[in-house]
Amino acid sequence: MNKTTIQTELPAELNARARNFVQEGWANNMDELIAEALRRFLESHSTQLTETLIMKDVQWGLHGCD
Repeated sequence: MNKTTIQTELPAELNARARNFVQEGWANNMDELIAEALRRFLESHSTQLTETLIMKDVQWGLHGCD
């Protein structure tokens, strides 16, 4: 599998929580944890899903349907 290295900054609290998660054995290392988190984020925020939710918000805003 081809891999790409990225560099990013995390808030201190998020970094601490992630490192604790790894230390407790829930992930093998930070690379694995961040890759899995990004994969799940991208799966749950697909373009089609996002567009559908935006359109629902627009319709609600225009028509006030509750």
